[in-house]
Amino acid sequence: MKKMAGGLVAIILAALVLAAQTQPAASPAPADDYSGMYTFLQDGEFVQISVEDQGKVTGFVSRYGNGESDRGSFLDQFFKDGKLEGQKLTFTTKTVHGVWYEFKGTVGRGDGKTVNDEGYYVLRGTLIENTTAADKKVTAKTREVVFKSFPQDIDSSPDSAPAPPPK
Repeated sequence: MKKMAGGLVAIILAALVLAAQTQPAASPAPADDYSGMYTFLQDGEFVQISVEDQGKVTGFVSRYGNGESDRGSFLDQFFKDGKLEGQKLTFTTKTVHGVWYEFKGTVGRGDGKTVNDEGYYVLRGTLIENTTAADKKVTAKTREVVFKSFPQDIDSSPDSAPAPPPK
């Protein structure tokens, strides 16, 4: 009887060990998705980033032109390359009308309380604005920047608009 009870305990223990080994491991918490729109240098301008597989980053900068031929026109400059490694973000735009940008910095949490608040995520770092003049001479303007994320849940339906103030 003792041998039978001992064998039964051994079988139960073996079954428990086997069951524990075949259950999938708890998956790690999903990383923050930094994809979205962020402020750029002046009101009305923005940078759109999309974080893809293996940290590849695609996107574009939408900005106002500041040259003689494009002053006030809205220009889109797509990324030539972009990468996110942990929280380190880099991207370089394609050249449009002799101007391209390079960003090197970090992405992380900002002051916003939820993703529906401006600044929930921020891009902090160094932005270099490169300009090629008519004589082919390149000048670089470097500045430290903080770009804030736009709210992600913008409901633009008429039902969600605030009521006008009473007259």
